[in-house]
Amino acid sequence: MKKFCIVLFITMCSCLNGFSQGKFALQEKEHDKIKFQLINNLIIIPVQVNGVELSFILDTGVSKPIIFNFVNLTKELKINETERIYLRGLGEGESVEALKSKNNIFRIGDALSIGQDLYAIFDPSLNFAPQLGVSIHGIIGFDLLKDLVVEINYSQKYLKLYSPETYQAKRCKKCEIFALDFYNNKPFINADVVINQKDIPVKLLIDTGGSDALWLFDDASIGIDIPEKYFDDFLGRGLSGSVYGKRSKIDQISFGSFDLKRVNTAFPDSTSISHARNYKERNGSVGGEILKRFNVTFNYSNKTISLKRNKNFKAPFYYNKSGIVLEHNGVRVVREIDKGAQLSTFNSKNVSVAKANMFISGSYKYVLAPAFTIVELRKNSPAHRAGLMLGDVILSVNGKHVHSYSLQDVTQLFYGEDGRRIKLLIDRKGIQMKFQFELESLL
Repeated sequence: MKKFCIVLFITMCSCLNGFSQGKFALQEKEHDKIKFQLINNLIIIPVQVNGVELSFILDTGVSKPIIFNFVNLTKELKINETERIYLRGLGEGESVEALKSKNNIFRIGDALSIGQDLYAIFDPSLNFAPQLGVSIHGIIGFDLLKDLVVEINYSQKYLKLYSPETYQAKRCKKCEIFALDFYNNKPFINADVVINQKDIPVKLLIDTGGSDALWLFDDASIGIDIPEKYFDDFLGRGLSGSVYGKRSKIDQISFGSFDLKRVNTAFPDSTSISHARNYKERNGSVGGEILKRFNVTFNYSNKTISLKRNKNFKAPFYYNKSGIVLEHNGVRVVREIDKGAQLSTFNSKNVSVAKANMFISGSYKYVLAPAFTIVELRKNSPAHRAGLMLGDVILSVNGKHVHSYSLQDVTQLFYGEDGRRIKLLIDRKGIQMKFQFELESLL
């Protein structure tokens, strides 16, 4: 492995003497197309770091790439030339310790950056994979977007990367182009929100690394007040810990002629966003639940963003009505009928007898399945009132084993219509228990 990495590094350097240090550039193409996964409204892209294939979140809210699970990746990534620093992000906790590393090689599709800086966090508890149910090794944002024009096609789940020097915008009657402002290498857009029938201009961070629709920072001086109907909830996890706040709906948000109504809106607690409010002009963030309703083109060199509504534009804004937040927390052993097992007829020509014998003789296989564990439970929610508890592992939902679902699929079941009955079989410290409740709207 060591020889391979050294040879790969030398080969890349010898072929790419013309490339600028720490700058992404397309090698042989004017543009490149990259498929991505859309999980919980987040864009997951393949990124190669020092020859190792990894999965990153495309996050416009970060400057330099950040790698997690650093302890497990140290040998493969050959990270060196490091210095110890501290990073601060959203959440109620303290800054986190990290290593700043120089002279790394990043490849995203046909785009290559040599001499790339990155931050490596070696605290194993900082890991976003359990929240998404897939392996996530890091996040990347500004360093890719500053060098290339990036088109995000949310409806067909692909990125297109263009060289700014040769990029020509397509003719698009249904597109609208908006100016971007930047603060600490993060993009901001001007919009208008309607709260309690009052029109309020706002400046919002464009945050592809946030899965919610809209976050607003309450500010009575300009009319950003929390609506009468709201509930307290867990909003997510940031670099510095958990974020809590209030969830509600506002009347409308508008970007130019694009109007979205009855929009899910979170109002984070001030203690969780003290770092984010350093930029006094900022009023909140627009996240993936809104952005996925458009096909988006970022052109940082021109300080513009292009929006075109897609097939998701008119979809209603749903929210979690159960009160349950799940994470993929390790694995559990599941016994399944082995459908591929050789049937033994016990000298019978009757196939039905053979099938019966398969069950009786115990033709099973044992597989490892993800353990979906309740890690947050909203007080007085339907699930809480039914008796569910933190740490419960969900085994089945409405009679169907959860290992038949992805984590995202299970969570989506809690976003259904009012009155939908949810039946859960759970494991609580080795004891199986049954619960049921109905989804209910609080807004």
